[in-house]
Amino acid sequence: MTPFVAELLGTALVITLGNGVVANVVLPNTKGNNGGLISIVFGWMIAVFVGVYVTSSISGGHLNPAVTIALASAGKFSWALVPSYILAQLLGAMLGALVVWMVYKDHFIECNDASAKLAVFSTGPSIRNLPQNFITETLATMLFLIGIFFLKPAGSDLGSLSALPVALLVGGIGFGLGGPTGWAINPARDLGPRIMHFILPIKGKGSSDWGNFSCDYLRTIFAIILQYLIFAAEIEYYGNNR
Repeated sequence: MTPFVAELLGTALVITLGNGVVANVVLPNTKGNNGGLISIVFGWMIAVFVGVYVTSSISGGHLNPAVTIALASAGKFSWALVPSYILAQLLGAMLGALVVWMVYKDHFIECNDASAKLAVFSTGPSIRNLPQNFITETLATMLFLIGIFFLKPAGSDLGSLSALPVALLVGGIGFGLGGPTGWAINPARDLGPRIMHFILPIKGKGSSDWGNFSCDYLRTIFAIILQYLIFAAEIEYYGNNR
């Protein structure tokens, strides 16, 4: 299996399990309906753990453009591979969202809440205040990237043994900072499923809310810049000595 295929299938697995638990919680007449934030956070923790674990030995288990760009910016991953990794992650996220829609198709039909349907595919703010939402997602993404560097040597491979700490990091950010915006911290996780929400024949789905997405990659870039401005020396030390 090539790194491209690994990133595609790994991201698809993360989205299938992660967005799947959101569908189970927010769509009507499911076994997990109204399971709440705790169910969603634990579901995403398992999704990230499985995705990173099964792909780390092949592609490094990035599964997230923010991770790929951050590692390349640190000189720990080739910039030449960045476009193919991001493309694989985006396609994988779209594939995962398609699987979730196919599995929960009957529940989408029974759902009369357009916002709940969109929530299965993409994140959105609890209180819509774009400047504040931007700050929240930037800080959450920055904390995630800093955690990645400190949990594991800042190489291109997150490592199978690092899958659990990464999953716990995602869960911690979800519990602590996930309330205002849903803690996307992954542009592919938001864009790929949002594209599928736009193109799939979902009755009564409403808007795909592109306004909320429009700053996602900008938030990622800003988070990477802040990460290095604040923690450059520490990240370099831990990246080279752990």
